[in-house]
Amino acid sequence: MSDDQDAPTTRFPRIEATPEESTGPIGRPVPAAEDGPPAAPTMLEQMGGVTGIIASSVPVVVFVVANLLTELRTAVYAAVGAGIVVLLVRLVRRDPVMPAISGLFGVGVCALVANQTGEARGFYLPGLLYSGFLGLVALVSIVVRWPLAGAIWHGINGHGTEWRADPRLVRAYGWATGVWAATFLAKVVVQGGLYLANSETWLGVARLVMGYPLTAVAILATVLIVRRVPARSAPAGRPA
Repeated sequence: MSDDQDAPTTRFPRIEATPEESTGPIGRPVPAAEDGPPAAPTMLEQMGGVTGIIASSVPVVVFVVANLLTELRTAVYAAVGAGIVVLLVRLVRRDPVMPAISGLFGVGVCALVANQTGEARGFYLPGLLYSGFLGLVALVSIVVRWPLAGAIWHGINGHGTEWRADPRLVRAYGWATGVWAATFLAKVVVQGGLYLANSETWLGVARLVMGYPLTAVAILATVLIVRRVPARSAPAGRPA
């Protein structure tokens, strides 16, 4: 027997991650891969992270506040100007600019509608239609058993679609998606009523109150619902 055969090996067996480890639901840690090429940017990273999402909403907040304090034309100019400033700041900081571009595009559409109608409430009409669309999509996703909450969560974190093989997760994400559908439809009902009543001031207040605060409640509810789902047992032949 040669010396090479007697020498102890320095190679370690590679342990593959289970689907559960790579696609953990909300609230469960997902181990990072140690080998292989760098992972592709997740949806959240492409959106610029949490700061990018907030930055895309700055022009809308500026319009709401400016319209409460001044008149329509000034509020429109302030909102568009805020969108341009956000874009320039992100360019200087070399941050992802897609959130700023989408925010500027969105506020541009809203400003155009407000300018064409000559009413401040026109600024909120695209958002109302968008909320109604998202609420409808959320309901349809539950019916076809591809709940929107699960698809978005795993898309944001760069996971696959293995979660759909677990009926408990699909059911939990279905309930969570129902929360989001109720959130979107609540915006349509409340803000739509204020829109029809031509109550521009309260419509702006409702837009702010039902923005991040209501979204935070929906996120918390989603986390609580999904974390109640027990971890799936490890496949036979693998340690738990």
